[in-house]
Amino acid sequence: MERFRSLALLTGSLGLIFCLIALSTDFWFVAEGPTFSAHSGLWPNGHGNPVAGYIHVTQSFSILAALWALVSVSFLVLSCIPSLSAPGRGPFISTITASAATLSMVVAMAVYTSERWNQPQDPQIQTFFSWSFYLGWVSTFFLLCTGSLSLSAHCGGPRPGYETL
Repeated sequence: MERFRSLALLTGSLGLIFCLIALSTDFWFVAEGPTFSAHSGLWPNGHGNPVAGYIHVTQSFSILAALWALVSVSFLVLSCIPSLSAPGRGPFISTITASAATLSMVVAMAVYTSERWNQPQDPQIQTFFSWSFYLGWVSTFFLLCTGSLSLSAHCGGPRPGYETL
């Protein structure tokens, strides 16, 4: 149980950090032309231009994922301190919140991917996803691992019986 909880704490922390980095950086999409190069992220400097709806959806679900991941990691940390947590409940709550974080991040990444993938291409301009975008997908994987490992930590531990009542 201790091994699974430690691994869940590691993957949860990495998932949270990668999610926050992806959310805050502006290298989600890059466009390169013959005489210029530009990049964009989730926080465009529109200067009065309207922001596309899929950007707002991606922002919202990425923020939700980061908050759920923070709750998940917090419960894992609390589960390591016996005096602060109910026996066996920390990993269980972490499983639920890590699953919610994973689902939120999958929605955010799927919306962004599908909208950017279908945008019209100019033959003079080469466009591609960049490292912030891929870090978002990596955070999704780590959050999924956190949920799985937290569930293993919850199911693998001793069960309180009638003796503890």
